[in-house]
Amino acid sequence: MYQKTLIAGWGDMDFNSHMRNTAYLDKSADVRMMYFAERGFPMSEFRRLRLGPVVMKDEIEYFREFHLLDAMDISMRLAGLSEDGSRMMLRNEFYRGTTLAARVTSTVGWFDLEQRKLVVPPPALLEALQALEESEDFRVLPGSSR
Repeated sequence: MYQKTLIAGWGDMDFNSHMRNTAYLDKSADVRMMYFAERGFPMSEFRRLRLGPVVMKDEIEYFREFHLLDAMDISMRLAGLSEDGSRMMLRNEFYRGTTLAARVTSTVGWFDLEQRKLVVPPPALLEALQALEESEDFRVLPGSSR
C-alpha cells in the first residue's frame, strides 16, 4: 500500500483549532503527486506532456480530529478505474496511529492542456495507476475520453 507521513501544519488549521476541510484535499493531492513523481511522473513530466489530473468530485468523511503538528499517515488506493484509464477514483485514508481519522475519495480524469478535454493517459502513466493497491470496493468506471 502506498503511504506517506505528513504533519498538520499552521496553515492547515481552522478557527476551531483542528484541521480545516480543504487541508484534507490539499494533503490528498500532495500524496497523489508524490506517488506519480516516484513512478516517473514528476511535475516536469506532466508539463512536458501538457497533461494533468483534473478533479471532478471530492468526498470527505471525518471520524477523528487532527490538531496542529499532529502526524498523519495518509494512504492512497485505487477505488475505481476506467478500462482506458481516462478516469479514476483515488482514495486517501488519514490515520492517527492506527485510528482512521478521515477518508477522501476523489474522482479524477486526465486533462489534455492543449485540447482542453479528458484523454487517455500514456501507457506508462496507466501502468502506474494500475500498480496501486485496489480498495475493497474497487469498481470499473466508464471511460471519459472523447
